[in-house]
Amino acid sequence: MRDTFVKTLIDIAKQDKNVYLITGDLGFGVLKPFWEQLPDQFINAGIAEQNMTSFAAGLALQGKTVFTYSIGNFPTLRCLEQIRNDCAYHNANVKIVCVGGGFVYGPLGMSHHATEDLAIMRALPSVTVLAPGDLVETACATRAIYEHQGTCYLRLGRGGEKRIHKKIDDFQIGKAIKIKNGEKLAIFSTGAIFDEVVDVIQSMEEYSINPALYTFPTVKPIDRVAIKECAEQYDLIVTVEEHNIIGGFGSAVSEILAELGGTRARILRIGLDDKYSSIVGSQKYLRDVYGMSARWIVKKIKEALVELDSDGNDGANRFYQKNGFVLEHTYITTEGRKMNEYSDSKND
Repeated sequence: MRDTFVKTLIDIAKQDKNVYLITGDLGFGVLKPFWEQLPDQFINAGIAEQNMTSFAAGLALQGKTVFTYSIGNFPTLRCLEQIRNDCAYHNANVKIVCVGGGFVYGPLGMSHHATEDLAIMRALPSVTVLAPGDLVETACATRAIYEHQGTCYLRLGRGGEKRIHKKIDDFQIGKAIKIKNGEKLAIFSTGAIFDEVVDVIQSMEEYSINPALYTFPTVKPIDRVAIKECAEQYDLIVTVEEHNIIGGFGSAVSEILAELGGTRARILRIGLDDKYSSIVGSQKYLRDVYGMSARWIVKKIKEALVELDSDGNDGANRFYQKNGFVLEHTYITTEGRKMNEYSDSKND
């Protein structure tokens, strides 16, 4: 994603001399093409993220469009006050770019695990928050925030992400992208964990379960229309994010669902379960440890579907038994609901 971002930004900056890129003393291997081709539009602020952000705000208030660039939590948490007071409050045209959202820098420990950034940035008034899911979304998102007036946050992976879309014809800030229709449930994904969700869809086909799939490159403003339509059409909405489930993408979707009247879908939020990631390891390893790899997503979805069926849908119970689930036992919850507990005979 970072290479796609830099390539796209170079194309933009060549056409607009008021576009600047400021780095916090890193990314030189990736940013080298930019400073070689556009040396007068590139600034190294040093290891001083607060200064970098305030400097960017000053340039923006003089008519420039400024991209700040760093890894993990450095361009957000380390300089939060400057983002809030200098950029967002003044609606300054500063575009904050994080390379390494989620567990990208997993071996470097929790200080480098960006797992609260979406929640914090979307809580700031006047800040637009994007987390593209693949290389095509990254290119579209980069152009979109350049064209959008005001402070934006762009959360990227690092490198090696899959290209999942062939193309996107009408990318818009605030609009989800429907990948496919489905039955019974819809899966919403934001950010680079989209690749795990694609694997989930393939795995679910083995159980004759056909989820709808949407990717949300914009976390704020969230696509209320898409959420409302899915809430009315499906029994379950599953949100997937490489982020704390508190305050992030799943919370944004839940807020919309909570305001809807009438019969609507239940929600299952999949992400980091409100904890610090104290374990170190590769991104794939940490996704699995914390229950957001493809195999864990599949397991959680199946459990949620079974719970839905325990509310009295006997036909659906027969459906799951037919497709490889074994009824272990039935029990009554403290709320008085009848619950059927299944195991997956294909994997257990």
